[in-house]
Amino acid sequence: MATKKSMWTLLGILVISAWVLSSAIQAGAETMNFKFYTWVIKGETFPVGDVEGHSVWYLQRGAFRVYENGEVATATAVVTGDFIKGSGPFMQYVTLTYGDGSTIIIKSQGTAGVPAAGAPTAGGWKSEIIKGTGRFEGIKGTDSAKAKYLPVEKGEAGPKGYGEGTLTFTLPSK
Repeated sequence: MATKKSMWTLLGILVISAWVLSSAIQAGAETMNFKFYTWVIKGETFPVGDVEGHSVWYLQRGAFRVYENGEVATATAVVTGDFIKGSGPFMQYVTLTYGDGSTIIIKSQGTAGVPAAGAPTAGGWKSEIIKGTGRFEGIKGTDSAKAKYLPVEKGEAGPKGYGEGTLTFTLPSK
């Protein structure tokens, strides 16, 4: 009986310790909300031919973000997607460049698609921060966003988009 009680006590200590540690990590995280605008620099679509409307595409996108604190970052993204009739998953690498030359590189996975009733195409993604330079050296964290895409106009390589998101990160102590 004493062994069983000791196991429960140990388990309780572990659970409380994990909760305290995770709270401390979250408390140190910074959050930056942003709005963004994006456009296609160049893109190519390749039909697959297995089912109607299946294509794989590659895009290079430009963008800028405006954070709640007024800071602005430009972005360049390399995107690949696998769509059937205008909807499907995509993956992208995004380099964010800030006014002081510092950068954050993120890897995103998400989906985009055409909602009902002819509304703008919508998309969303979650990202992992994979690298930072300058004041973001050693950064860890995530990035997530939701977007709406406008119809492609004559002469455009792909749709313009706009949306909002959140960058959540920690930096190493100095």
